[in-house]
Amino acid sequence: MPPRILIAKPGLDGHDRGAKVVARALRDAGVEVIYTGLHQTPEQIVATAIQEDVDGVGLSVLSGAHMTLFPRVVELLAAQGADDVVVFGGGIIPDEDIVRLQEAGLAAIF
Repeated sequence: MPPRILIAKPGLDGHDRGAKVVARALRDAGVEVIYTGLHQTPEQIVATAIQEDVDGVGLSVLSGAHMTLFPRVVELLAAQGADDVVVFGGGIIPDEDIVRLQEAGLAAIF
């Protein structure tokens, strides 16, 4: 069974080309991808991740809200007993934020 990955755009960021490129690349590699679309709250993302029984969640933020939104998704997953779901993120992420995001539970930042 192929891994299931949720690709999500949390927050008010309206640019989703990069998320769609990642979703397509994963799909082409044989991964089952669920794309949530724009303007998702962390609560909506986690609810979808639980409902879809995903193995991982990929988050994309270009708005600068990554230090708030990314850790919130990790926290909410843990609160739902889904701390085994791998969370990774990407976007416009300053190098100095990467270590802090990894310390907050993100597996990787791109």
